[in-house]
Amino acid sequence: MSNRFFWTNTIHNRKIHSMKVTALIQDDLIKDVKKLTDGKNLTESLTIALREWVAQQKINKINTKIAKTPLSFHRDFSAEIIRSINRR
Repeated sequence: MSNRFFWTNTIHNRKIHSMKVTALIQDDLIKDVKKLTDGKNLTESLTIALREWVAQQKINKINTKIAKTPLSFHRDFSAEIIRSINRR
Protein backbone atom coordinates (compact mmCIF):
# COMPACT_ATOMS: atom_id res chain seq x y z
CA MET A 1 0.00 0.00 0.00
CA SER A 2 1.42 3.36 -0.94
CA ASN A 3 1.66 6.23 1.53
CA ARG A 4 -0.42 8.41 -0.76
CA PHE A 5 -3.36 6.00 -0.61
CA PHE A 6 -3.13 5.78 3.17
CA TRP A 7 -3.11 9.53 3.70
CA THR A 8 -5.96 10.26 1.30
CA ASN A 9 -8.26 7.94 3.25
CA THR A 10 -7.66 9.22 6.75
CA ILE A 11 -10.15 11.36 8.63
CA HIS A 12 -7.55 14.11 8.99
CA ASN A 13 -7.35 14.58 5.24
CA ARG A 14 -11.08 14.72 4.45
CA LYS A 15 -12.49 18.07 3.47
CA ILE A 16 -15.80 19.26 4.81
CA HIS A 17 -17.43 21.57 2.34
CA SER A 18 -19.63 24.29 3.73
CA MET A 19 -21.42 27.24 2.25
CA LYS A 20 -21.68 30.69 3.72
CA VAL A 21 -25.26 31.89 3.35
CA THR A 22 -27.04 35.16 3.94
CA ALA A 23 -30.74 34.62 4.63
CA LEU A 24 -33.57 36.79 5.87
CA ILE A 25 -35.33 34.70 8.52
CA GLN A 26 -37.90 36.00 11.00
CA ASP A 27 -36.53 36.53 14.51
CA ASP A 28 -39.25 34.42 16.16
CA LEU A 29 -38.40 31.47 13.89
CA ILE A 30 -34.69 31.77 14.75
CA LYS A 31 -35.53 31.89 18.47
CA ASP A 32 -37.68 28.76 18.14
CA VAL A 33 -34.95 26.91 16.22
CA LYS A 34 -32.31 27.82 18.82
CA LYS A 35 -34.60 26.76 21.68
CA LEU A 36 -35.76 23.48 20.11
CA THR A 37 -32.37 22.29 18.85
CA ASP A 38 -30.18 23.23 21.83
CA GLY A 39 -27.36 24.08 19.43
CA LYS A 40 -24.25 25.84 20.74
CA ASN A 41 -24.74 28.66 18.23
CA LEU A 42 -26.99 29.67 15.36
CA THR A 43 -25.01 27.71 12.77
CA GLU A 44 -25.23 24.50 14.76
CA SER A 45 -28.92 25.08 15.51
CA LEU A 46 -29.74 25.62 11.84
CA THR A 47 -27.66 22.60 10.83
CA ILE A 48 -29.50 20.38 13.32
CA ALA A 49 -32.89 21.70 12.19
CA LEU A 50 -32.10 21.26 8.50
CA ARG A 51 -30.71 17.73 8.97
CA GLU A 52 -33.83 16.72 10.87
CA TRP A 53 -36.07 18.30 8.24
CA VAL A 54 -34.24 16.50 5.41
CA ALA A 55 -34.45 13.18 7.30
CA GLN A 56 -38.19 13.70 7.83
CA GLN A 57 -38.72 14.48 4.15
CA LYS A 58 -36.91 11.26 3.18
CA ILE A 59 -39.16 9.30 5.55
CA ASN A 60 -42.25 11.00 4.08
CA LYS A 61 -41.08 10.10 0.56
CA ILE A 62 -40.61 6.45 1.52
CA ASN A 63 -44.00 6.38 3.27
CA THR A 64 -45.67 7.80 0.16
CA LYS A 65 -43.97 5.19 -2.01
CA ILE A 66 -45.02 2.39 0.33
CA ALA A 67 -48.60 3.71 0.42
CA LYS A 68 -48.73 3.51 -3.39
CA THR A 69 -47.08 0.08 -3.52
CA PRO A 70 -47.40 -1.70 -0.15
CA LEU A 71 -44.72 -4.09 0.96
CA SER A 72 -45.48 -7.73 0.41
CA PHE A 73 -43.86 -10.79 1.88
CA HIS A 74 -42.76 -13.86 0.03
CA ARG A 75 -45.32 -16.65 0.20
CA ASP A 76 -42.94 -18.82 2.26
CA PHE A 77 -42.10 -16.02 4.72
CA SER A 78 -42.22 -16.99 8.38
CA ALA A 79 -41.44 -14.73 11.33
CA GLU A 80 -40.39 -17.77 13.34
CA ILE A 81 -37.79 -18.75 10.75
CA ILE A 82 -36.40 -15.20 10.65
CA ARG A 83 -36.21 -15.08 14.46
CA SER A 84 -34.34 -18.36 14.58
CA ILE A 85 -31.86 -17.10 11.97
CA ASN A 86 -31.34 -13.83 13.91
CA ARG A 87 -30.72 -15.70 17.17
CA ARG A 88 -27.86 -17.78 15.77
